[in-house]
This record gives sequence, structure tokens and C-alpha cells, in this order.
Amino acid sequence: MHKIMTAMLGAAGLIMTLSAAQAAAVPDEVRVAYSGGSQVLLLSKVDGSLEKALGTKVKWVQFASGADALNYFASDAIDIANFGSSPATAGIVRKLPVEIIGVSGVIATYERLIGKQGIDGLKGIEGKRVGYPPNSTAQYALEAAIAVHKLDRSKITLIPLRPAEMVAAWKRGDIDAGYVWAPFAQELEASGGHQVFATKDLQADGYLIYNNYVVRKAFAKQYPEVVTQFLRVHQQKVDEFRRNPEAAAAIVAKEVGAPVTTATNTLAGLEYPSLAEQGTAAWLGDGTDTDHSGIGQAVNKTAHFLQSIGEVRQRDIPATWKDAIDSSYIRQAAGK
Repeated sequence: MHKIMTAMLGAAGLIMTLSAAQAAAVPDEVRVAYSGGSQVLLLSKVDGSLEKALGTKVKWVQFASGADALNYFASDAIDIANFGSSPATAGIVRKLPVEIIGVSGVIATYERLIGKQGIDGLKGIEGKRVGYPPNSTAQYALEAAIAVHKLDRSKITLIPLRPAEMVAAWKRGDIDAGYVWAPFAQELEASGGHQVFATKDLQADGYLIYNNYVVRKAFAKQYPEVVTQFLRVHQQKVDEFRRNPEAAAAIVAKEVGAPVTTATNTLAGLEYPSLAEQGTAAWLGDGTDTDHSGIGQAVNKTAHFLQSIGEVRQRDIPATWKDAIDSSYIRQAAGK
């Protein structure tokens, strides 16, 4: 009898240990940060599919710019965020304990330079006042466009403004042009502006500018399956958008309070590499040589560009990016 009781107690203890381990595999809450603009991930917010896939509550945290996302990470207020490659790189260089786990969308026409009448090309912004959101991919694209096209930067008055502030400044007549994302770009266009330049135009000059999913390292280490599931849901929603762009845009437009046409243009203004593509050397890497992967090289180029305009310090740029980009989650999500 004593042996039987001992065995039963041992089995019970094992069950309790396994239950505790299983419970620890899923947090009580996952805090996901996102900008207020249209994005495919919001489809999973509306239908609850992200919570269902993760098996826990999702707290959605909205921010206005990538700089806000970095502040949230710094204060340990979020776990995963979708924001631009430029602020993400800046955060990594500044030693925030985060890592890039996926590309949510390559910026094509989603961000663009809008100018008032009389500004017919990039050269036209010389002598003008140009607004941009600081610490953003829009700033990176604007600075890159100025450099690539050899404009005289000293003749351009660059004014850092949050997107909503930019719209207000435009309407007051305080700026002549603005580089910003949707839906704010459409607001400038609706108030007499027109497109002068789009971020996609930089791809021919070797600039890969994108939005990425960034995660706290401690969170990813503790809950790797949650991170993997998150990426799978992203792909599901990209597929849903591709199957029926009009229906997806209508859902997202209602969620963010934007016209359907705005949501349609925004979602179509991004290019979406698949999970399988992202787990290769062309993107996040196959796990063997992160520094020479597509994203590794893009991050390195972004970091040195940020250093050239005084956003980060040269001595802070790491010699390798293998601790800042982790393709294991995307490869696992793709079934590799």
C-alpha cells in the first residue's frame, strides 16, 4: 500500500509540474503595440483570431510614431510591436533589449512626400519648409532621398512634427511639404497637396525600408511558441487581404475610423514577403550568417545613415547584428 501511495503521489507531483510548465508557456496577457494606421494585423484584432491563436488575452497598445514604441519598450510596457525599421535600428543601437523577428511590410507607396503647388520634384523642396515625423522610416526616407538626389540640405528647412501636428501645420501654412504615411498623407493631398516622391523610389538605389515586428528578448525567450504563433497569424491575415482586398480594407477602415479608399491605398502601399521568404538569406537569414542577410545589411546601412545625421553615435553601432535579428521564429512559423 505504501508503495502504491508513493507512486500515486509521485504521479500527482509530475502532473502538477507539467501543468505548471504548460501554464508558464502562455502569459496572462500579451501586449501588442501598433500605430493608428491601417495594417493587416488589425484584422486579427477585429475578429479576435490573435487571442484565439495565442490562447491568452491580447492588450492592444496604440502609438503615434516609432519613437513612442521605443519609449514603451524602454519602460517595459509592451511585448511585441509593429513599427518602422529606422526607429527599430535606433533602439537596437541604443541597446534596448529587443530583437527583430519579422517584416510586416516593405514600404512602397505607404509613405511619401507630399508637396504644395509649385513643388514638382524633389529639387523643388530646396528653399522650402518640410515636415517629417522624427525617429521614423519617413525621416530616413526623406534624408536618403536628399542624399541620393544630391540636394542642398542647407537650403531645406526640416521641421520635426508628429503626423497629426504635420497636418495642422500644413493647413496653417507653416510647411510647404511633408513626408508622412497614410492616412495623414491623404489628408495633405485632400488639402491641396500632391505626391512628389514615394519611398519605393529608393529601392533602385539600394535602400530597403520596411516595417518590422520587434519583440522584447526576455519575452521571446520565455514564450517562444507565442512569438511563433503571432507570426503565423500575421501570414494568415496577409493571405486574407490578398484573397479579398476590398473586404479586408473595409474591416480595417471601420476599425481605424478611416475612409475605405484610404485603408485600401494604405494596405496596398506595402509589399508583403511571405514567412517562407523571410526565413532565407534574402531577408532575415537562414540562421547561418545574419550580418550578410538582406535585413542584416539593411539594418547596418540604416544604422550608419542614422549616425551620419547625428541620430546615433558611431561607437554605439555594434560590430555584428546576430543578437539583434532572430530568424528562428519566422522559420519555425513557416514550418522550416
